[in-house]
Amino acid sequence: MSVPKGRLRVLWSFARPHRARLAVALLLALAGSGVGLATPLATKWVLDSLSADGGLSGPITLMLVLLVVGACMWVAQWIMLGTLGERVVLDARESMVHRFFRATVPAISTRPVGEMVTRVTSDTLLLREAATSSVIGLINGVVMLIGTLVLMAALDVVLFLTTVGAVVVIAVLFGLLMPAIAVAKEKAQAHIGALGGTLEGALHAVRTVKASRAEDRQSARIITDARAAAHHGVRAVRREATAWAIAWSGINLAIILILGLGAWRVADGELAVSTLIAFLLYAFGLMDPVTTLSQNVTALQNGIAAAGRIRDIDDLPIEAGGTAGSATVPVPGPVLELRGITAAYGPDAAPAVRGIDLAIPRVGHTAIVGPSGAGKTTLFSLILRFLEPQEGTMRVNGIPYGDLTHADIRTHLAYVEQETPVVPGTIRDNLLFSHPSASEDELQRALAAVRLDTLADTLPEGLDTPLSGTSVSGGQRQRIALARAVLTDPDVLLLDEATAQVDGLTEAALHDVIRDHASRAAVVTIAHRLSTVVDADTIIVMADGRVRARGTHAELLTNDSLYRELVESLRIPEEDAALA
Repeated sequence: MSVPKGRLRVLWSFARPHRARLAVALLLALAGSGVGLATPLATKWVLDSLSADGGLSGPITLMLVLLVVGACMWVAQWIMLGTLGERVVLDARESMVHRFFRATVPAISTRPVGEMVTRVTSDTLLLREAATSSVIGLINGVVMLIGTLVLMAALDVVLFLTTVGAVVVIAVLFGLLMPAIAVAKEKAQAHIGALGGTLEGALHAVRTVKASRAEDRQSARIITDARAAAHHGVRAVRREATAWAIAWSGINLAIILILGLGAWRVADGELAVSTLIAFLLYAFGLMDPVTTLSQNVTALQNGIAAAGRIRDIDDLPIEAGGTAGSATVPVPGPVLELRGITAAYGPDAAPAVRGIDLAIPRVGHTAIVGPSGAGKTTLFSLILRFLEPQEGTMRVNGIPYGDLTHADIRTHLAYVEQETPVVPGTIRDNLLFSHPSASEDELQRALAAVRLDTLADTLPEGLDTPLSGTSVSGGQRQRIALARAVLTDPDVLLLDEATAQVDGLTEAALHDVIRDHASRAAVVTIAHRLSTVVDADTIIVMADGRVRARGTHAELLTNDSLYRELVESLRIPEEDAALA
């Protein structure tokens, strides 16, 4: 087996924190192996005692002691390695989970979710065996093999040379087969990761899949990865089966040769019967270290590949800072300022926004409108610091973003996404997500503000009902997200088309919420439905990544042709809009 030293170092990085326990486990394994190696010699002592009319109490007692000590050693080693393996898995999972949630949004959003889940679940299990049991098993297997061969040589050189010939042939054939097994298993695991990513996305969009009558097509796409994984898995199994057949056949052929040659030498008086029996016991036991080595070489190769995939997560760029530090103190002037902002989603990508100058008043409603691709969502990503600008400066309460952690900035913001993803947990968990210390009265006021004060009465478990697509409607889910946002009473409420999934009556109630919050703080709305923003204090019109125009609804109807086209495309009568 040939494994690059760099990849072994990656694997060792997971085991290094537990090296003291690994050393103890190795000593236990070696002690257990020593007991196993001593057993054939004790058997020889029993047979020699019989032929010499000696007492059997000594050798029998020795064999019983070896039995008890060996059992204790293996039990202790098993428990220690099992515990150690779980700790290695836990450390790797904790590291990845923390990294995922500290990573920048672009770094996470460009990776399939299912693939990342596979790394936390499946890859860590492969790592567990490689970083603990396989390392110990390999060292112990080598020691057992060498120890067995040394004791064989001490018993009889002729039979020993016969055994060595069989072992060399097995080792050469294993060396040729093992790399192909490792490659096949690594490819199978890669396809499993791709399968997880595609399946997760398809299940998330299962309604769209069914409505589009695309069940078979989507299934076929996922099954393609499943079949590829199975194909490479079968190739690995075939090679493993060949390797095992070679090992088994080689050892048994060696035993046959030893038995025939040994019997001939016993008949000639060149070898004692007890020595032949002890030698045969070692020959039969030779399968154990060979099996141990082959199993652990395969597991080690799988674990090395998994360790590399897990360590890839460490390359994800992370956001500065962690939990929120000290909040900024309000100062006169805009709560948010963007000056000369240009930003792109990659070093080689075209700018998504260019030369943005924008000031968000401390109180009032600012609406951002424009066609798809105008840069509206990018603007929110910049404000929330999901995306870093390439040029320009941004300030909150007069302090540059660069002087604050991401958490400090977001302390002043609350965000409602258009798609309103469900955070795993109950409705109460979702409401308290960004304000876990909110009182029951605060919670009820937030629900009443979005006309959900009776929601708990309609559900079997009230607010402790798990939040899902079947427990609440899309409009209720949208309002839960809005209630979660207003519960924190933020300095800036960011709404990405918060009324996209509600009926007309509820939309009017949500407009009241926006007006109420805008009377004492800042509200910034991205709108695709202009009825949401016709009464905004300021409307920003964006096109091609730039601010095209700004003003009130009436001013923009007069002065900006794109705004008029947007109004006309949505068929909002100007006279009705003016009364809104």
